[in-house]
Amino acid sequence: MKKSIQFPYEAPYFLSHEPTGKEQEVWIVLHGYGQLAEFFIRKFFPFSSPNRLFIAPEGTNHSYLQEFQGRVGANWMTSYNRETAIANNHRFLNQLMEELLSEFRNLPRIHLLGFSQGAATATRWASQWSDTVDSLVLWGGGFAHDLKLNLAKQKFVHTAVFLVYGTEDKLITEESKKRQDELLLSLEKPLTVLTFDGGHEINPSLLEKIINQGV
Repeated sequence: MKKSIQFPYEAPYFLSHEPTGKEQEVWIVLHGYGQLAEFFIRKFFPFSSPNRLFIAPEGTNHSYLQEFQGRVGANWMTSYNRETAIANNHRFLNQLMEELLSEFRNLPRIHLLGFSQGAATATRWASQWSDTVDSLVLWGGGFAHDLKLNLAKQKFVHTAVFLVYGTEDKLITEESKKRQDELLLSLEKPLTVLTFDGGHEINPSLLEKIINQGV
């Protein structure tokens, strides 16, 4: 017999600066499998400003990256207790945004960027969040294949969606592209596809263009 219990859980997140409640843009950036938010957010430091805040929550599952010692990485979910991990992610991100936005008199524009595994996590979370993201950047990943399509279709009506990947990214296969095309047809959602010369990585030049142009 298996049972479960919910209890308060402490989860870390990292910021580009202390929020003032006056920022005009907030970027939520979700790292990929085996990364740590502390290091992932550093990719966004060059674009931080008093009007632009970056927040990098960290996946709540951790493990050693090799054998039983050394570097540790985080992930958003595995196949084990998958639905529980997804629900925990939603509670974590919902509460984080609720507390953050309560400090704002005028709500900022909300941008959401997910890299690799963080892309699927971003689409799952954004599709159930009580508010709406202004833009959704899926980098080196795509929409989660288990999205509730009717809900997501309504949720992303006014969201600008960008699909970004490196031309040499070995994790972006023809099969994965086909699955994404089928999902997009179901969502009836147009998007902008951006590519760069490189692999499964964040390209600083393209990232700068996306952020500074306000996507």
